[in-house]
Amino acid sequence: MLGYYSNLSSEVYDLDKYVGLSFGDVEFYQSRLADCQGRILEPAVGTGRILIPLLEKGLKVDGFDVSEEMLSICRQNCENRGLNPKLFIGEMESVSLEDKYDAIIIPTGSFLLLYRRADSIKALKNFFNQLTNGGRLIVDIFLQTDYSTEKVSTRTWETENGNILTLESKVVEVDHINQHTVSHHRYEKWRNGELIQTELERFPLRWYGVEEFKLILEQVGFVDITISADYQYGEYPTKTNEIITFEAVADKN
Repeated sequence: MLGYYSNLSSEVYDLDKYVGLSFGDVEFYQSRLADCQGRILEPAVGTGRILIPLLEKGLKVDGFDVSEEMLSICRQNCENRGLNPKLFIGEMESVSLEDKYDAIIIPTGSFLLLYRRADSIKALKNFFNQLTNGGRLIVDIFLQTDYSTEKVSTRTWETENGNILTLESKVVEVDHINQHTVSHHRYEKWRNGELIQTELERFPLRWYGVEEFKLILEQVGFVDITISADYQYGEYPTKTNEIITFEAVADKN
């Protein structure tokens, strides 16, 4: 069965995108949220790579994820640093919360995991409803540039106890009409040359055009939309390999 961010996948994520690693995004989000006095929400919080530095800056951040395995690692990473944020299971398109937030952030392209257009629009409407009037949504996306279904990529990590983790990835589906790809991931754990665990994962990713995504945000009700490339605030993207960040304000008047 093809899982989704299960045990091995979450372990690899924590090794590959460990707390303390920044692609420029940690500093960017710290800067953009520095004046935020209210609560912040991070959907798809993962293992805490962005959450924890924000908490350590004194910001009030809650987080949720669809994966209990990811949240378990996130809780441990927080506990190791004396932090105790509100973390819970939830889906971006359906989570319903009593609290309203001054900011909702979705770094590193996690929003693209909602590969069905209807789900992604439902999630954006949900975020709009969860924000205070004038609250901000900050979300990263990236463009799809490689549609090859022929290539297989392999990566390897070593754990602290000497186990070897491998990830073999291959794009198996490209849907140009509905704008998404599907990859299959095969995770393996090896100990002393013996295979001890295997995990298969179906991994869909959506893509958007830059102006397309801006129009969707406007249709949902967001205003004052700023587009940034590679965490340079207000610098409009010019290259296909750049991370593209949208910052938008919820106008409820």
